[in-house]
Amino acid sequence: MLEVRSTGELRSNGKTLHGYAAIFNSETDLGGFAEVIRNGAFRKTLEGGSNIRALYHHDGAALLGTTRGGTLQLREDSKGLAFTLALPDTTHGRDLAILVDRGDVAGCSFGFRVPEGGDRWEQRGSTLVRELLNVDLAEITLTSDPAYQDTSVAMRSMPSVYESHRVGIGSNFLWLQTC
Repeated sequence: MLEVRSTGELRSNGKTLHGYAAIFNSETDLGGFAEVIRNGAFRKTLEGGSNIRALYHHDGAALLGTTRGGTLQLREDSKGLAFTLALPDTTHGRDLAILVDRGDVAGCSFGFRVPEGGDRWEQRGSTLVRELLNVDLAEITLTSDPAYQDTSVAMRSMPSVYESHRVGIGSNFLWLQTC
């Protein structure tokens, strides 16, 4: 079962976006339960060298980049899952640069599977809380509707020497399930 969360912070110079696809230790209400991503939740996926895709609104036809192609770079830092995405010169890439610049697309999401033992559930008073400890990351997504509300997307106006070392992390998530 693939699970999806919307969250993130982006910046772009019209060609490159960077920000956060997930934020650690930021609890969000997903309706029937609250959820929080813990530090290191993406570590095994990133160390395993899986090909992760960057998409627009979880749409596989709106491919923006991949880790295998080197157009998407991901890393964990103390804040969350950071990314750098070189936008393609495609309709989706050009449109997304405009939407980010205008502030219409202001968040990120990610799609993942939870391996056995990768999460922990706890009842806290009247709230059921799910902690994500280890997930198999499949995608990050740029979205106008993040579930974790502390994420943001912005255009970057100046290239950086450190661009290849930046990754995005967001704390807003959108709960979706596909089996």
